[in-house]
Amino acid sequence: MIGVTENLALIKDLLASSAIEAGREPGAVQLLAVSKKQPLSKILAAAAAGQRDFGENFVQEGLQKIDQTRDMNLTWHFIGHLQNNKTRVVAENFDWVHTIDKLKTATRLSEQRPKILGPLNVCLQVNIDNEAGKSGIAVDGLAELAASCAELPNLRLRGLMCLPAVRANFDEQRKPFNRLCELSNALRADGIDTDTLSMGMSGDYRAAIIEGATIVRIGTALFGERLQVTE
Repeated sequence: MIGVTENLALIKDLLASSAIEAGREPGAVQLLAVSKKQPLSKILAAAAAGQRDFGENFVQEGLQKIDQTRDMNLTWHFIGHLQNNKTRVVAENFDWVHTIDKLKTATRLSEQRPKILGPLNVCLQVNIDNEAGKSGIAVDGLAELAASCAELPNLRLRGLMCLPAVRANFDEQRKPFNRLCELSNALRADGIDTDTLSMGMSGDYRAAIIEGATIVRIGTALFGERLQVTE
């Protein structure tokens, strides 16, 4: 059975070849290993093979893993829906939050971020397909939210994130990612400096990279099937 180490090497090769296909440098795309519902042993195996960035969807599960790996110099990304009553522990323990879609949440994170840790890296989640019931700021509200978040003293606005509707066709997969890239370019034109597009997963990473993804979020293709762990 192929293990985490072999999967990691294969995935990194695929990301590099997709970047080259897009006319970009092979190292232009960062792998975010989605470790939610995965045992610590698999995280340790990935870390031993050189993976440094891990993403968690559930606060308590993530905190346990952070506590167990504090001496390993790993970077932890929160990529789930963030409730306001859990902003403090996220601000105090995580390095990134990818799912900001309300100014209230961003303000709480900024106020609760310990200054000794430096600014918290954040992305704004955009509801790129305007799907009912899905998290994310609407496209027409993005510019105002971005301008407000960019002013918060203990946050660093890094860029945008999206989780589009599932599409099987490659050309169709590219469309929401292209739109997110356009939105990022518009923010930069307005003077909001960003450098991150967190988009693409196992089924659509190639389309995302073609359209400019800088972070791709991959979980089961790296670690295998998830355990039944809940918040």
